[in-house]
Amino acid sequence: MAFDGRRDLAKEVFSSEGRALSGQNMGAMADVDVLVIGGGNAALCAAITARERGASVLMVECASREMRGGNSRHTRNLRMLHDEPTPYLTGAYLEEEFWEDLLSVTQGQTNEQLARMVIRESKGLGPWMEAHGCMFQPPLKGTLHLSRTNAHFLGGGKALINSYYRTAERLGVRILYDTEAVGIELQGGLFHKAILRGKGSEDALVAKSVVVASGGFQANLEWLEQHWGERARNFLVRGTPFNKGTMLRALLELGARPIGDPTQCHAVAIDARAPKFDGGIVTRLDCIPLGIVVNKQCRRFYDEGENFWPKRYAIWGRLVAEQPEQVAFCIIDSKSLELFIPSVFPPFEAYSIASLAQQLGLDPEGLERTVSEFNMSVKPGRFDPTVLDDCHTVDLDPPKTHWARPLDVPPFYAYPLRPGITFTYFGVEVDEKARVIFSEGGPAPNIFAAGEIMAGNILGRGYLAGFGMTIGTVFGKIAGREAAVHGRG
Repeated sequence: MAFDGRRDLAKEVFSSEGRALSGQNMGAMADVDVLVIGGGNAALCAAITARERGASVLMVECASREMRGGNSRHTRNLRMLHDEPTPYLTGAYLEEEFWEDLLSVTQGQTNEQLARMVIRESKGLGPWMEAHGCMFQPPLKGTLHLSRTNAHFLGGGKALINSYYRTAERLGVRILYDTEAVGIELQGGLFHKAILRGKGSEDALVAKSVVVASGGFQANLEWLEQHWGERARNFLVRGTPFNKGTMLRALLELGARPIGDPTQCHAVAIDARAPKFDGGIVTRLDCIPLGIVVNKQCRRFYDEGENFWPKRYAIWGRLVAEQPEQVAFCIIDSKSLELFIPSVFPPFEAYSIASLAQQLGLDPEGLERTVSEFNMSVKPGRFDPTVLDDCHTVDLDPPKTHWARPLDVPPFYAYPLRPGITFTYFGVEVDEKARVIFSEGGPAPNIFAAGEIMAGNILGRGYLAGFGMTIGTVFGKIAGREAAVHGRG
């Protein structure tokens, strides 16, 4: 199908000077060196890298210009290897500690070769990111324990994404918004063209190589329900509603080798009052280590103080998903209210546990009994939210290993929790050159993947704060480099 009537398909296409091209000028783009599918961090890193290597690059983003950026616009930091302090990181974070941190959260479900490659490559990301528009803020202070391991973006993920888009436009990356890649076609075992769908039209675009960086399938509720059952109906999707796994399914149908478990994902406990989609990071709750969490039967079900929050926050989405009606409640008292970044929604507040239970629709006697049992089990110690302190419970199941303090100073507060899916780990297998591996034929010479769609190679389960952005940045750069080599060869 020829490219005609593309004023509807292309909301905006940028030339190397950054000006918008009209639909009639699109014919010259029917054969490009590198096609990048996606519009988030990994896609942008790939597009920028490929363009700097001299390739002509077209990037297609299914969201509008205003909603561009995928889940990346909701991020705020990136985990990074470094030998010494920097303006945005304290101390040193060396390879073996980084690897052990990853190993602890994945419980060994990771490709060590690819994981270590990402860890090593992360060492040089700071200067590269700054050279392409990123600005970092000074090291973070507080209870998140990230000042040594994670560099935070000034202005958050939206500022980072906007800076990358400006860089891409300046370099001459052409960008189509409101355009979804719905399929790809192979010719002789190589990528040949992609089927693009825009406003009222569907067209084919030929390219010499393709980078698929279009995310996971977390916004495809039907797909989630196939693996999670009815529980998935109560899940909230923290990020973009556009990550439906269209290109993931297309690659798998063509024979790409799958990687990961469809039920494994980056899922955190978020405020139950968050919207179904796109609530973002402001709906996340970081109060769990400072209080107790109960289900609708007023029962605790896991150790809230097991480890530092950045190493455990991503297990709580799955934990809440396993509770009745996929809902839970975090209870704290006034001693802890100022010790964490709160949700965008205010907490429920009461001067008695019974009154708080009534507001939450819980059994007052049941919640009072759970709080009383917890308070009586707490062994006094030196409370310190910045270390693994000695405040813990005795003869309580489940225990609270650290930061256990009696809930005894009113007013009392509560946040309702639901599972918030960030991204899924089921994806396509890749090699160290970001090439998609097919069951027959091995690595495809001109099909590359970066970001969430291949993160399951490294994240088999669990999550390490900021590591998704690290994977996307490293593999985005690799995919862009390799795609440019093939595209210009």
